[in-house]
Amino acid sequence: MLIIHIKDDESIDRALKRYKRKFQAVGLVKELRNRKHFIKPSVVRRNEIISATYRQEKYGHQGE
Repeated sequence: MLIIHIKDDESIDRALKRYKRKFQAVGLVKELRNRKHFIKPSVVRRNEIISATYRQEKYGHQGE
């Protein structure tokens, strides 16, 4: 459970913005999406390798 302490002179909009930022930093939504469907660890690792290769080819050769 996230707890945000509202300061005396702080507006609700500002506190809500801090709450949203903290909520995103915790990564709760990302974790829920990952747990929605089970993916075998070997498939996760394969996807990581594929995406790393893609990033390396796309962004790694700039300036050469």
